[in-house]
Amino acid sequence: MARKYNWKTGCDVEATLSVIGGRWKPILVCHLLAGPKRFGELRRLTPNATERMITLQLRELEGDGVLERHVFAEVPPRVEYELTEYGRTLEPILESMQAWGREFKARRAAEEAGSEPCEVAHAEA
Repeated sequence: MARKYNWKTGCDVEATLSVIGGRWKPILVCHLLAGPKRFGELRRLTPNATERMITLQLRELEGDGVLERHVFAEVPPRVEYELTEYGRTLEPILESMQAWGREFKARRAAEEAGSEPCEVAHAEA
């Protein structure tokens, strides 16, 4: 790994970002939350990422113990990626990121439309 994070003295947020930071790692982990995926599936699910970038990101996630790479002795060779039990602990973080992203997109859409975001009206009893 080329990352230069000092886990002994660095900030806790920096530690998290050293593992899941970047454009593609959270997306790859999010796709793997649904279950094991082959490389080709991950490539199709992240069409804007290059094969090289996906490979590098998967290797870093594997090195950090977030996912496992399973190679099957078949012809042609088959490789699957699956989150480890430790990797699954990232689920609440990613769900929070998804919720924040949904709210952000709604807010931006409302701003572009020239109105405030809609708030759900609660009926008074």
